[in-house]
Amino acid sequence: AANCSLRVKRPLLDPRFEGYKLSLEPLPCYQLELDAAVAEVKLRDDQYTLEHMHAFGMYNYLHCDSWHQDSVYYIDNLGRIMNLKVMLDTALGKPREVFRLPADLTVYDSRLCASIHFTSSTWVTLSDGTGRLYLIATDERGNNTSEKWEIMFNEELGSPFIIIHSISLLKDEEHSIATLLLRIEKEELDMKGSGFYVSLEWVTISRKNKDNKKYEIIKRDVLRGKSVPHYAALEPSGNGLMIVSYKSFQFVQTGQDLEENKDENMSEKIKVEPLYYWQQTEDDLTVTTQLPEGTSKEDIQVQFLPDHMSIVLKGQLFLEGKLYSSIDRESSTYIIKENNGLEISLIKKNEGQTWPELIVGDKQGEFIRDSAQCAAIAERLMHLTSEELNPNPDKEKPPCNAQELEECDIFFEESSSLCRFDGNTLKTTHVVNLGSNEYLFSVVVDPKEMPCFCLRHDVDALLWQPHSSKQDDMWEHIATFNALGYVQASKRDKKFFACAPNYSYSALCECLRRVFIYRQPTPMSTVLYNRKEGRQVGQVAKQQVASLETSDPILGFQATNERLFVLTTKNLFLIKINTEN
Repeated sequence: AANCSLRVKRPLLDPRFEGYKLSLEPLPCYQLELDAAVAEVKLRDDQYTLEHMHAFGMYNYLHCDSWHQDSVYYIDNLGRIMNLKVMLDTALGKPREVFRLPADLTVYDSRLCASIHFTSSTWVTLSDGTGRLYLIATDERGNNTSEKWEIMFNEELGSPFIIIHSISLLKDEEHSIATLLLRIEKEELDMKGSGFYVSLEWVTISRKNKDNKKYEIIKRDVLRGKSVPHYAALEPSGNGLMIVSYKSFQFVQTGQDLEENKDENMSEKIKVEPLYYWQQTEDDLTVTTQLPEGTSKEDIQVQFLPDHMSIVLKGQLFLEGKLYSSIDRESSTYIIKENNGLEISLIKKNEGQTWPELIVGDKQGEFIRDSAQCAAIAERLMHLTSEELNPNPDKEKPPCNAQELEECDIFFEESSSLCRFDGNTLKTTHVVNLGSNEYLFSVVVDPKEMPCFCLRHDVDALLWQPHSSKQDDMWEHIATFNALGYVQASKRDKKFFACAPNYSYSALCECLRRVFIYRQPTPMSTVLYNRKEGRQVGQVAKQQVASLETSDPILGFQATNERLFVLTTKNLFLIKINTEN
């Protein structure tokens, strides 16, 4: 895989950004009471890991139709998919039912939350949380008249899953839908860690031609990893997939291949005992090896040449090869010890020279370093280290003092990576090590493209748009949210994070009640003067806080260009952010 990096566009950064000014302007907020509560599925006792919490405990129950602005959906506990379309703020109707799940979900004990993804302007993928996948053909959903949703595919696909992403493809009259399904499954063999692994299944469902209405599964591939991906999306062409995660994912073979793979892995884990051990001082080298039981002095022949050594045991070659450097063959000796051990002493021709290997290219031996050597090496490197944290802070370029770091400057030791997998070879083609660039959230800017992901870069938050077709410049920096990386780090109770598709603001909400809005800098209508610096301020960035009148936990959060939608168990709130159309 090619090691890549993300290229930041300097013109999109604002080094003069001063911060957010708290604005007390009231935000218009509308509240709608729901006919039936949201179908929340709480974690069971056997779903106790951090991965279960990430995938299912923090699930966003509100779904935004990125093909039609200001249209949101949720699923209630009667199994109905409810939709709210905003036409006029002043005349908000109740959310209306567009589809009802065929199965009675209350009879299933081990189900997950129902999930939905808007694949295209006329297709929807839907999971009821029991392990069944539905493909639904809809009319053009933007119409204000009643929509007709028709099931085109409906099949049980094994253990329960949630839908992460889906795409619609049309190639040579053949229509297919590819979808990514996420499961957390029990690890039967490997009991290290949590005892669970994360499985991502890439399922392709296709209809061969227009006349044939039947959709069938034509391809199923599975990736496995040890952490829930922050971001996983299929490329619009269907040729690949991108994942941002802490721990790496890889494709696994299914069925028989999986068993063979397991055997290979087991054989790798059985460590081979070294054939010989060797040590060195400045003057000589000592090689020790264990001989078979009952070996006598007559059975063994050791030959020394100036830069070559060979050991013959009972007529068979035991060890032979070119030495790393020259030895004094006259002074080199060997002895057989009582416990069938052979000890060879080689005298170096060039005293003081350190040998990185004994026999050139030989991997059968193991080098042993004694404690005196380790102490000597440590002493030689002493000048590079210091016992004090900051021994000389007054010199020209003082080192970074860890005590000056704030809590939000400290990053996880494990760093995330961004990987692109090829859909045909199932191999990793591109890898970006994200290091301290913490993942924040994803947003759909253009529904025909892949979702964008937002990463923290120092104090800012940068938005990246993947372009799978551009091999050399696969990730484009399209927007910057000033100081947002720093600001969000202080929000301990944050649950959901979002931004407007036109980047005009970003927002995050806590588990209960509070929503924080960070607006991008906008020109001032009146003249402001900074008395401290004696200059005019042309534009200002605002921070606003909205407090919802409810004590129910927030279950869903979506941002559009004009408003924020916040879903609680029994209510849907609309916060008007921007008035300009």
